[in-house]
Amino acid sequence: MRLELHVLVPARWPLILPETDAFMSTSDAKRILLADGDEVSRTSLANDLRMTGEFTVTETGSGDEALDLAICESFDAVLLDLQLPNVDGHELCKFLRRSGVRIPIILTAPTPSDVEAVLGLNNGANDYVARPFRFAVLLARLRAHLRQHERDHAAAFMIGRYEFRPSGRTLIDRELNIKIRLTEKETGILRYLYVRREEIVTRGELLRDIWGYHASATTHTVETHIYRLRKKINANLSNTQLILTEGQGYRLDC
Repeated sequence: MRLELHVLVPARWPLILPETDAFMSTSDAKRILLADGDEVSRTSLANDLRMTGEFTVTETGSGDEALDLAICESFDAVLLDLQLPNVDGHELCKFLRRSGVRIPIILTAPTPSDVEAVLGLNNGANDYVARPFRFAVLLARLRAHLRQHERDHAAAFMIGRYEFRPSGRTLIDRELNIKIRLTEKETGILRYLYVRREEIVTRGELLRDIWGYHASATTHTVETHIYRLRKKINANLSNTQLILTEGQGYRLDC
C-alpha cells in the first residue's frame, strides 16, 4: 500500500518562501518535471512547489511520458517516484543518464530503504528521499542540487553576437535581448559543435557522443533535432543560421 504524502500545512508555508524578497517571474522560474503515479501525492507536491513562486511544474503519472518529456523538453530538475506504473524507476533513471540528461534527478520512494537509496544513487540519481517527508526538507534538497548544478556548469560562451549558457540551456541575442530556451539535447549539440567549432562534425559523431548509440536513436534522430533547433533559432533571431550543413555533417558559424 502506498503511503500518503505528508506536506506542511499552509500555516507553516512562511518557512519555505522563496529565498529572494520577490517572487520570480515566469521566465526565471526553474522548470521541474514531477513524475509520480499517485495522482493525489503528485498534485499536492506540485501545488506546494508552485506556491513557493520559484518553480513551474510539469506533472505526469506515466513513465513513458516522463522519459519523453525529460529528453525532449527543457527542465532544470526531475522529481521521480520509484513506483511509477509499468516502469522500473531505477531503470528509468539509468536510461535518462545514458540518454544525456544531466540535470538533477531526485528519487522519491514510499518507504526508507538503504538498498533502494544505494541502487538509485548508483544509477545516476542525485538524491533519494523516502516518504513520509517534510516538504521543507525536500525543497531545501532541491534548491541545493539546483545551485550545485549551476555552479558546475556556470560557463557562458559567445557565438558571434549570441551568448550561449549551457547550464541554463539558453541562447541569448545580446543585440535584441531575446532568450531562447533549449532542450537538454539541443544544448548538448550546441556545446559539442562549439568545442569542435573549427571542424565539420558528422551526424555519426553527434549520435555517438550525444545519444550514445542507444537503440531508439539513428542519424535521422540527429537530423530531426538539428532541424528543430534551427527552426527555434530562426523563429526568434530573424533567420540567422548558426548551424551550417557541410558535406556529411555540421559546423557552427561563430
